[in-house]
Amino acid sequence: MNEKEIIHVIIAIIILSIVISFTELIQTNFYYLGTAIIFASIIIITNVLGKKVAASFLDASVEHSILSWSRYGFKPDWHLKKEIPSGAILPLVFSAFSLGYIKVMAILTYDTSALKRRAAKRFGHYSYTEMTDFHTALVGAGGIVITLLLAFITYWTGPETLARMAAFYAFWNMIPVSKFDGTQIYFGSRVLWTILTLITLLFAAYAIFTGIY
Repeated sequence: MNEKEIIHVIIAIIILSIVISFTELIQTNFYYLGTAIIFASIIIITNVLGKKVAASFLDASVEHSILSWSRYGFKPDWHLKKEIPSGAILPLVFSAFSLGYIKVMAILTYDTSALKRRAAKRFGHYSYTEMTDFHTALVGAGGIVITLLLAFITYWTGPETLARMAAFYAFWNMIPVSKFDGTQIYFGSRVLWTILTLITLLFAAYAIFTGIY
């Protein structure tokens, strides 16, 4: 991980910590923030590592950054001069207006690129090295799968709150809008997106019925 990516991951952990603990914070229960930071760190680092491992198997690299928004229309020139860090702003806005009951957890996005060894192994040193949409989808799926696995394991071992938060982190990131993980998975493989979405919905339904919101 380069310095920029590390900074973005740390910012994401801070934002997710606030989102997780917002209801407690407005009740001046600041002690819960420490627990939220631990949960947020485990969830995001697990998700990031899942993508890193998946990318490594594909002889590729993946870099994470805070989700940003600049385009406001269909034409290529319809965009803002400076990107807005929507992944940092929207989760906090939704938390504030809902008093913490709507926990938007889509904060990070990712970009993949092929490593030089990918071309050398498969096609020769001077061949085409671009990642396909399907390969990019597999990288995103790696993050979702490992996050769901975290939710499953902590459901049995505890803490249950971590299991619920991990389930909702996967749920929010599977939504196919903007540059969410779900968007990149959807355009890479609709079959893979459908399967993961159904599984994620089951996990999210459990989280709802056990009182996360």
